[in-house]
Amino acid sequence: MPRSVNHAASKARRKKTLKLAKGYFGRRKNVWTVAKNAVEKGLTYAYRDRRAKKREFRALWIVRINAACREQGVSYSQFMGKLNTSSLEINRKVLADLALNDPAGFKAIFDQVMNG
Repeated sequence: MPRSVNHAASKARRKKTLKLAKGYFGRRKNVWTVAKNAVEKGLTYAYRDRRAKKREFRALWIVRINAACREQGVSYSQFMGKLNTSSLEINRKVLADLALNDPAGFKAIFDQVMNG
């Protein structure tokens, strides 16, 4: 009995991978073995960097908040310590946005946290 091969399914798998490789340069976009490796590596990087992005943004927010606090003569850790003991529920993302785009608003929050 001859070997049974599901060519439709294997062709669909290859087509799916080659579709993901669209826009790649050279043989990476149209040669199956090269494209398969390139797509696999790209998906690995995408998975890893979705998590790294969160770390990078948190670090950026901390830098911005620290710079705004230093202008007021206080370190980031002192400010965050007081903020955590205060009744204000405000996260780093919002604080960093205020520090960058609305210094007067950040100053108002800063004064409330440090004096309250």
